[in-house]
Amino acid sequence: MLGSTTVAPHRLRWSRQLRRVTHSAVVLGGALCVALVVTMAVFAGSLAPRDPDDQNFDLIEARPSPQALFGTDRFGRDILGRIIFGARISLNIGLVGVSIGALLGTVLGLMAGYYGGWIDALITMLLNILLALPGILLALVIVAALGAGLQNIMIAVGISSIPRYALLIRGRTRVIRQEDFIEAARALGCTDRRIILQHILPNVLAPLVVLSTLGLATAVLIGASVSYLGLGAQPPTPEWGIMVNDGKNLLRQAWWLSTMPGLAILVTVIALNLLGDSLRDALDPGLKM
Repeated sequence: MLGSTTVAPHRLRWSRQLRRVTHSAVVLGGALCVALVVTMAVFAGSLAPRDPDDQNFDLIEARPSPQALFGTDRFGRDILGRIIFGARISLNIGLVGVSIGALLGTVLGLMAGYYGGWIDALITMLLNILLALPGILLALVIVAALGAGLQNIMIAVGISSIPRYALLIRGRTRVIRQEDFIEAARALGCTDRRIILQHILPNVLAPLVVLSTLGLATAVLIGASVSYLGLGAQPPTPEWGIMVNDGKNLLRQAWWLSTMPGLAILVTVIALNLLGDSLRDALDPGLKM
């Protein structure tokens, strides 16, 4: 009929899935928490009540109060301000680490899944070597080899996450390369590079986005853990892991020193996981983590 409109079935399915996801109070809560953390990171200079390194010796280890909502540390520094600035550092660690892992993992996964043979065997062997250690231990080994520092922890987080992305993309590529449209592209004379970039890569982006969102939570947690152990960011950097470590011996006298940054890590990681789960349900319901 003239004037009638039709909607592709996959668009209708995605529309229904998105409506179901966005109507979930849990998902919306997670998205709001992520938005809050991002806002803190972007506008830290305007939102923080005091400079994170500003010391006030009249308020040393002061309890939470109107003067300092989250209390102060042993140098009189405002914990709320340090948590706000720490959001920027934690997100930077997560974003850079995930970018490194996703980029290198995608390249390796596409090569292994598309070409197969000895290339697949070699890449799979390298991935199995990396998988021999849990992500946090592998990150610690890399940081120990490169030296302590914020840049090195970003590299360590990225390298430790490569196997997750590579194995996901490899599996998806092996399935997609058997599809009829890939055979048609080969029959038309398309090069391997064009097939990979124009036909396979767009079809693996959805699970890649989902895994990257979930990987961001893992990267934030690993970054905080390594800094807690003294191998990541160094004092007086306002990093959440360092702040938790600073107050670990004073939990009875000054519980807020470790509790407040610990809650910031907890809320951020849970919110990112909720957001990742919602994206998985909306973009790729068949993806199992």
